[in-house]
Amino acid sequence: MERERLGSRLGFILLSAGCAIGCGNVWKFPWLTGQNGGGGFVLIYVLCLLLLGLPVMVMEFSIGRAAQASPVGMYKKLQKPGQKWGPIGYLALLGNVCLMAFYSVVTGWMIYYFYRFITGNYADLGFVSMITNPGVNVLFLAIAVVMGFFVLSFNLQGGLERVTKYMMVALFGLMLVLAIRSMTLSGAAEGLRFYLLPDLSKISGTTVVAAMNQAFFTLSLGIGSMAIFGSYLGKERSLMGESINIILLDSFVAITAGLIIFPACFSYNLEVGAGPGLLFDTMATVFVNMQGGRLWGSFFFLFMVFAAFSTELAVFENILACVREMTGWNRPKGCIVCGVGIFLVALTTALGYSVFTFQPFAEGSAWLDFWDFIVSYNLLPLGSLVIALFCCTRFGWGWDNFIAEANAGDGLKVKPWMKPLFKYFVPVVVVFLYIYGLVTFAW
Repeated sequence: MERERLGSRLGFILLSAGCAIGCGNVWKFPWLTGQNGGGGFVLIYVLCLLLLGLPVMVMEFSIGRAAQASPVGMYKKLQKPGQKWGPIGYLALLGNVCLMAFYSVVTGWMIYYFYRFITGNYADLGFVSMITNPGVNVLFLAIAVVMGFFVLSFNLQGGLERVTKYMMVALFGLMLVLAIRSMTLSGAAEGLRFYLLPDLSKISGTTVVAAMNQAFFTLSLGIGSMAIFGSYLGKERSLMGESINIILLDSFVAITAGLIIFPACFSYNLEVGAGPGLLFDTMATVFVNMQGGRLWGSFFFLFMVFAAFSTELAVFENILACVREMTGWNRPKGCIVCGVGIFLVALTTALGYSVFTFQPFAEGSAWLDFWDFIVSYNLLPLGSLVIALFCCTRFGWGWDNFIAEANAGDGLKVKPWMKPLFKYFVPVVVVFLYIYGLVTFAW
């Protein structure tokens, strides 16, 4: 089966950025920032992106491009004779499925809120009333999954690349308009202070763990989501420069999401530490009270749908590529089987606040927290650790092979002085924060 190719460099950057940019930036980043004291968390998060996220992204792209295979096959293809890295590819596939077990439901929530605003029926919208309504959750989960796999049933350039290009450009435009609108609200200055001025007294070990996990989550690192796009890429450009472009776009969206939400929170005296419901309850309240609220609310949740959908498409593509590589199926058949499978797994989250109640951890936790724990606290950091060990040690692919692949083509290169950052700093910090995160987790 000949490997499909992306049509342009812009397509690759927007597609990879689309995978990185999603609910992690505009849903999860703001509520984590609110719960972790504002500006201090933002500072640590940016440092984690640069010191941990960037090296892992370069390594993951390199593995994908060198292997020309899906995550299931990439370790097997690159390992040296006698090595046993192959099975790790299946953990990457598991990570993508666990991510979609809750992410596709959150995408459905975004579509539901957009539908309510565009139809003008938003006065009584509430996060709790939505998540406890099984009919709404199952219907909008189904819409999210069907839309995603419908786009992927077409070839790579005609489906995924074309749709993502238009969506990402629209997303950036909508964000800028909404941020300017939010910053003109009466109490915006106080919200900006909370968000942009670090209060170092609020930074703790838990803040650093949350920032690292969020950096890996928002960049979709460690579970092969970036490797798959590396495998669709030619050798014209080196991978350090491309990774920096994607991280800049990703950071722009996360920071801008905060510029939309925190001025609005302080203007309308809303609780910034509200957790997963922050975006839904806060923004709905803002638009209900704002002149032209229906229009602005429709714009905001359309942008949220684009953000969520860009990641959903990218991760669905990853799952589909793995399944097709294992079975030899064509795109349409793979889409139907994968779509049904994801829908059934995601029903746990969709019905987790009504029919399938399950409390995995502390009081108030549910299926969403369970899946997020598996992905954010385990598979993303551990997957990133494995990638670093595979690329940088003689027990894996090895530093020389990695460098040759990463630096092929025009653009910024990985320099020799960076080797300690890739080989020692990333693994040691990830292991330390992983263990610290489990010890301090709210079991």
